[in-house]
Amino acid sequence: MRQYQRTLRTPAPPSRKTTIGLPTVGYALIVDGQTKTEFTTQDHALKVARELKARFPMLQIKVYDAENKRTEKTELAVA
Repeated sequence: MRQYQRTLRTPAPPSRKTTIGLPTVGYALIVDGQTKTEFTTQDHALKVARELKARFPMLQIKVYDAENKRTEKTELAVA
């Protein structure tokens, strides 16, 4: 009868990326459900969101408003 040597699997090391939580002030860019960048003004956050959506239309991009605790989905402009 063959004997098999058991090997213990070690869990994968934690990802080196640090996850940014939702901010308490300002605005945040949320891409496919993950917070990516924080902004101090809504105009700048919306501008970056529109530019990113134009380059990568398949992404789901939202802007989170920390003061009102709301998100605004970014859509492509109809030409």
